[in-house]
Amino acid sequence: MRKTERPLGIFGIPMDLGQSRRGVDMGPSAIRYARLQDALGELGYRVADLGNASVPLPELSEDGEEARHLESIRTVCTEVCEKAAGIVSGGVIPLFLGGDHSISIGTVSGVARAGRTGVIWIDAHADFNTPETSPSGNIHGMPLAVLAGYGDPRLVEIGGEGASVRPEDVVIVGLRSVDPEEQKLLRTAGVTVFTMKEIDAYGVASVVRRALEKLSSLERVHVSLDLDAVDPEIAPGVGTPVRGGLTYREAHLVMELISESGLLTSLDVVEVNPILDMRNGTAELAVELVASLMGRQIIGLPYSS
Repeated sequence: MRKTERPLGIFGIPMDLGQSRRGVDMGPSAIRYARLQDALGELGYRVADLGNASVPLPELSEDGEEARHLESIRTVCTEVCEKAAGIVSGGVIPLFLGGDHSISIGTVSGVARAGRTGVIWIDAHADFNTPETSPSGNIHGMPLAVLAGYGDPRLVEIGGEGASVRPEDVVIVGLRSVDPEEQKLLRTAGVTVFTMKEIDAYGVASVVRRALEKLSSLERVHVSLDLDAVDPEIAPGVGTPVRGGLTYREAHLVMELISESGLLTSLDVVEVNPILDMRNGTAELAVELVASLMGRQIIGLPYSS
């Protein structure tokens, strides 16, 4: 059992404004129902559930032309940014439950107010589009670009003037679906990307260790876990599934290696869609992965060399 003096704070953002497929707004409830708080308590953490952000229904939200529901998403993410900053300043480790991945515009910009913050973006998608490059106009495909300073200024400046994170402090793990213009912007920005090709060729442990080494000099690292990083045969309850993702054990190993590094200071878990799930299995997987990230070990002892 792992003990920590720093408490954990769970905060839900039940938002599905960032994509066109309904259901991820129920993600926070599904993850809670899968006994997230109990799993963390069993690891020795003091856990407080801090409730949910207020999110309007898509039917009551004005749609944008190039970026759908931009004003509503800006309003929600501004609130979330302030909440995230307050949680961190209170000495609590925040665990944010989505909702679609656009919530990260608020969560990461908020935690980054505490200082320079690295980001490990575990996702099948780069989420590095802008309103000009996005084929769909869905903002859940834009949050990482926004955080790195690209895109609509109304979103970029939620955390303050300029980018919330430096592109060189961002590492994407598990990428396997990227738009052509998004690909160009990733190269221009200088984001470090490890696709499924690298994971297949070199092994997930090697890739994760390289990612951690990239961010090892930073005092703050935020992990943003999109459940579509995992293969849809294992995690069917996601809005934008892509075949060929992380296996069950690969996903756990990613979490375990990040845990061992001691770098984690905040976390998102996003894109769980109970409507598309089977018996809440994807939410249960999310809880398992969070537990591994927060220190659960197979036998509770250090690994032998």
